[in-house]
Amino acid sequence: MVPKVLHVSTAKTWRGGEQQLIYLVEELRLKGIAQVVVCTKGSCVEEYCAHNNIPVFTSKKLLPIDPAFAYLIAKTAKKHSVNLIHSHDAHAHTFSVMASTFFGAKQHIIVSRRVDFPIRKGILSKWKYNHKSVKRILCVSDAIKNITAKGITNTKVLSTIYSGIDLKRFEGKSTENVLRKEYNIPLDTPIIGNVAALAPHKDYFTFINVAKKASDKGFKGKFFIVGEGDLKEELKAYSSKLSLTETIIFTGFRDDIPQVIPCFDIFLITSETEGLGTSILDALACKTPVVATRAGGIPEIIIHEKTGLSAPIKDADGLLDNICRLINDKSLAATLVNNATEHLSNFTKQATANRTLEIYRELLIAE
Repeated sequence: MVPKVLHVSTAKTWRGGEQQLIYLVEELRLKGIAQVVVCTKGSCVEEYCAHNNIPVFTSKKLLPIDPAFAYLIAKTAKKHSVNLIHSHDAHAHTFSVMASTFFGAKQHIIVSRRVDFPIRKGILSKWKYNHKSVKRILCVSDAIKNITAKGITNTKVLSTIYSGIDLKRFEGKSTENVLRKEYNIPLDTPIIGNVAALAPHKDYFTFINVAKKASDKGFKGKFFIVGEGDLKEELKAYSSKLSLTETIIFTGFRDDIPQVIPCFDIFLITSETEGLGTSILDALACKTPVVATRAGGIPEIIIHEKTGLSAPIKDADGLLDNICRLINDKSLAATLVNNATEHLSNFTKQATANRTLEIYRELLIAE
């Protein structure tokens, strides 16, 4: 049986999960797989689909448990004769199971899970994760798979499928160091940076602590925080409190990330929790050495001493030691970059789509 897929997304904004959804839709479309998308009215996903000729149907998401959204899923699935429903976020999962339970949707449900925390113990979570219609839960890393398993009755539904990036996004970019030029940074001054939302789980406070320890030891580097988020003013205040206003540069949102990351001598990610960490994949695609915490699925990308260097969560001293190693040992940095480039083949959008399609076909064959 040929897969015909209805994708469900309820997010209004555009973050990593939405990018992964669209990568998947695009790659499957190239393979001739029929797909439709149900998403929130006025969302970034709706806008993208509308401009790229992807069949899309929308509903206003009014409630965390929304019968109207669930009904639209069931109605669209029936109208377009789909045989699989793939939900891409927590509310999409809830609404898809509601469509099955209350509105007669008979399709297999596949759930993508990207978050680095256990399934909640409430009745709703227990119900929707162990519902008979949920035939597969796709985790973005083995770490997330192991965490999720604790709340699943039938762990055979769990599979790991890594998120992927578009390698072509980083091809043929200018070699000009835009950050050095824009911020007048000398060639002999190392640049350490991260690109991520300024959100609590990214633990930018540890990033700032690393910069403070580096400054106290006479390290003359610049630390770049690229991104926006609710914590921006708090992080700026903390940076100022530690007298780091000249050391740490907040760039805000930038739309030239493929040009920005190659400016970093070191990509430093200090996350406290992380499903996988696609910004790390971007750094590897730019052949930028990575120093990271061992949060969530990060160690599946950054294998310590092989594809990068890592330290425990919140270990500012360990992270700084790793930075200094790479700054002082160019041979080690080059070796890690070469190894990481090879490892990156497991984390492309094509690899993600191929493995997902295998799962779709397995489920339909098993009927």
